[in-house]
Amino acid sequence: MAILRFLKVLGFSLRLLLHILAWELILRRFRPQWVRATAPQRYRAWAAAFRELATALGGALIKLGQFLSARVDLLPDFITEELAQLQDEVPAEPFERIRPLIEAELGQPLESAFQAFDPVATAGASLGQVHRAWLPDGTPVMVKVQRPGIERLLAADLTALTAVVRILSLYPPLRRRVHLDRLLREFARTLAMELDYIAEARHAEQFARNFADDPGIRIPRPFWSHTRRRVLVLEDVTAIKITDLAAIDHAGIPRAAVARRLYQAYLRQVFYEGFFHADPHPGNLFVEPLDGEVPSEGGRPFRLTFVDFGMVGQISPEARRWLREAAIGLGTRDARRIVQAMDALGFLLPEADLEQLTVAVERLLSRIWGLSMAQLREWSLAEAEALFLEFRELLLRFPFQIPQEFLLLGRTLGILAGLVTRLDPGFNVFVEAEPFARRLLEEEQPALSELALEVLRQLVRIPRDLGRFLERSLAGEIRWQVTFPEARETMVWIAEGFRRLVWQITGLAWWILALFLWMSGEELLAGILGGIAGLWMLWGLRPWPRRF
Repeated sequence: MAILRFLKVLGFSLRLLLHILAWELILRRFRPQWVRATAPQRYRAWAAAFRELATALGGALIKLGQFLSARVDLLPDFITEELAQLQDEVPAEPFERIRPLIEAELGQPLESAFQAFDPVATAGASLGQVHRAWLPDGTPVMVKVQRPGIERLLAADLTALTAVVRILSLYPPLRRRVHLDRLLREFARTLAMELDYIAEARHAEQFARNFADDPGIRIPRPFWSHTRRRVLVLEDVTAIKITDLAAIDHAGIPRAAVARRLYQAYLRQVFYEGFFHADPHPGNLFVEPLDGEVPSEGGRPFRLTFVDFGMVGQISPEARRWLREAAIGLGTRDARRIVQAMDALGFLLPEADLEQLTVAVERLLSRIWGLSMAQLREWSLAEAEALFLEFRELLLRFPFQIPQEFLLLGRTLGILAGLVTRLDPGFNVFVEAEPFARRLLEEEQPALSELALEVLRQLVRIPRDLGRFLERSLAGEIRWQVTFPEARETMVWIAEGFRRLVWQITGLAWWILALFLWMSGEELLAGILGGIAGLWMLWGLRPWPRRF
């Protein structure tokens, strides 16, 4: 079976490669306009054929289709839209095949491990499936178990894909534009991540710690006594599926509030925690109606529940800092800040014209600012065409890329945009992002007391640095050219007067800072600073030396 899968995947890839060679290298030389005009229809058909193959074979191919559907920087819309139709819902394995695997992992019969176990799966996916069960003490749980033999099938798929990548890399234009081997490594890494249920249980605990202070978010608790590498047992938190709009309405929960909470939860994960749930498809998110247990935004209170933590993303502190800069730029309509953040994060190729790109971002923000998600989707073709014509040269060079670190984040944000739009077509990402960006901007500013102390440190250095400068001048290390007599005595007099002036200016600056701190409620620090300022100014008024 593994050999047959390998041959099917390789055969499909070779046919696609021959198609590309025939059309792009041969026919394009004779009929370029015809080849260009028919490209969307032809490649959409190939994307549909791949979708059918992936649905039939399952395993890594469904995951690959989902992975590629998020690569909008590499593939055109007519391909990503077709691949986005791939659903991670496949028929469940018969229970007769699943039971031996569970018993082997737990090391005991099913009847000993559970009080009851539902043989009918509640959900089936390409890599595993979920069953409802009850622990010996009666606690309801969800049991996630891998499909038997899935690792062998994935190994066969990855072997085939490796061969495909080597063949496709022979095509120079594609090799220059895309690092296929790097993409394949990232894809293999995400697959390995999803197969390790021990790691997934730890991820669930990490998310629970991150949201421990938020009663509006619920994370299921793993039961380590029944969790193994291929079997994961979590607290049963089943509630209303987030895309079941009728049930949400029937429960009296405002859909706009659900969209807002979901959006805010991801802002927190990305910009504060640097650790985010990377698979927010509808089967992994639930809305739980409550009765007054959490603050309500109008309508019935609810909790937003996350499940399935096999695919998570992490963002380094440095990348998170620049992401915060980009968010601040978006919230404050600062195009230059956005472009600088994009460049620092690696989204721009070295040849990108930053000034022209800043102008383009300013134009784009002026045209789309304040539009809801639904309005953005309906943004007129005429406006898009006008923007394209204005920046045609820039867009044709396409100086953009998605760094490897942000592959999962890009996919996640794409799915998230679809979810919030479905919940609330009028959801306005700009309105929601603006207060968040303002808060980030405030947090970027140092605390008032820290700012005052830093200013004081700089002021304290002024007399000392000035004294050293004059001493070096008098010692001959710095040459002065003076044309009047008694130059040395005059220079000493000037230096002393300059010192006194600096002492008095510094004391006055400290007085101003003390007043500012007092008005801000820092009375103790203001009092100390005011006393020092007085002494500092008195020292500047001390009698002059007799020689003057």
